[in-house]
Amino acid sequence: MSLEIHQFPILNDNYAVLIREPTSGAVATIDAGDGDAILAEAEAKGWAITHILTTHHHADHTAGNDVIKARTGCTVVGANADRARIPGLDVALSEGDTYDFGAVTFDVLETPGHTVGHISYVAPSVPVAFVGDTLFALGCGRLFEGDARMMWTSLSKLMALDPGTIIYCGHEYTAANAAFALTIDPDNEALRARAELIKALRAEGKATVPTTIEVEQATNPFVRPNDPQIRRNLGLEAADDWEVFAEVRRRKDAA
Repeated sequence: MSLEIHQFPILNDNYAVLIREPTSGAVATIDAGDGDAILAEAEAKGWAITHILTTHHHADHTAGNDVIKARTGCTVVGANADRARIPGLDVALSEGDTYDFGAVTFDVLETPGHTVGHISYVAPSVPVAFVGDTLFALGCGRLFEGDARMMWTSLSKLMALDPGTIIYCGHEYTAANAAFALTIDPDNEALRARAELIKALRAEGKATVPTTIEVEQATNPFVRPNDPQIRRNLGLEAADDWEVFAEVRRRKDAA
């Protein structure tokens, strides 16, 4: 199966993503932080939005829901756990549910931590995952509503996906994440090389995402708490994985 995927910047540092399933012609925006900008981009591509696939309730991901729904009559999909906080919600999904988007089926993962009602959409047949603000390139979302153990469980679900899975996230935070990652894992050659590539991409105004599960497994300190060198660097050789993750998150929050 295939999806046409178009990513573009909106707001300050958000990414909007439009997807089109060619067999049915179904078109979704992954989240809707700016309704007018997303509608204009879809119109420019000749795509008629039929769905909004919402990852979480924050306004920079949902402020455009009502505008897009009013203009298109689209179906708004989101987390059952957040049904009271997602504007215009029509379809409420939970862990283990699937959602058919034309000929492509999404598996629904509950990935709380950044918010308690966050979900991710995974299409193994592509393979691609839309993870909102749970996982970032070289980072993860701040723990606004959940705790470290909750977020580590969510990240572990994503790290169990096929390594080739392409990951679309909600923000362009990668340069800052790379600088921080080097303070946690300075001897990681793959990370150092990636940091240089990111610097070059941003200097040219280019996006650093999407990423892949495989790349994050090799370079992202937030998803590598079992790495012996990271544990030594943090002085947490005997800690549980979630505790190592918690310390990495604490340091990033204080950076």
